[in-house]
Amino acid sequence: MSEKEQMTEADASKPDPGRLKKTVVMVGMMGAGKTAVGRALAARLGVPFLDSDHEIEAAANMTIPEIFARDGEAFFRLKERQVIARLLTEECGVLSTGGGAFLAAENRETITRNGASIWLQADLEVLWNRVRHRDTRPLLQTADPRATLAELYQQRVPLYAKADIAVVSDGRASIEQMVDRVLLALQARPDVLES
Repeated sequence: MSEKEQMTEADASKPDPGRLKKTVVMVGMMGAGKTAVGRALAARLGVPFLDSDHEIEAAANMTIPEIFARDGEAFFRLKERQVIARLLTEECGVLSTGGGAFLAAENRETITRNGASIWLQADLEVLWNRVRHRDTRPLLQTADPRATLAELYQQRVPLYAKADIAVVSDGRASIEQMVDRVLLALQARPDVLES
């Protein structure tokens, strides 16, 4: 049996999660699992998965670190706002955003108006364990990346707390268990997910 057949069989044993009526936007710190959980959630719901960082890279034909190095963070944030606004008005699906996207009031308003935000709430130790061996995080290219991450965490958590829904990402749950947690939380939002 192929891997695809196994996945289909496993998915068939899960109850129908319902029909998505608004785009679900994954927000949270780098390392929270936005892309992995978002991709699996989209697959479970049978909707497109979009990643704002990937869309920015594709449009610029550059990586995020290259954009930061050449054009700076302010330019990147402008492009990020434009891409998020565009993606939210296109096909309904699951959108993963960069860690800084939800910090901008304009992005939060656009997301609230056109979708529903889900904060993957991970504590600092979980995040550090996930990002410390990666050199693809431009904001952590500092003399003390852990201290930088802690500072970002303190600054950002109050803004992430403004998300429509918070789902704990404790570092122990599998991706599929995280999807189950998100779907359970979405059951309280019939305006987003119709069962």
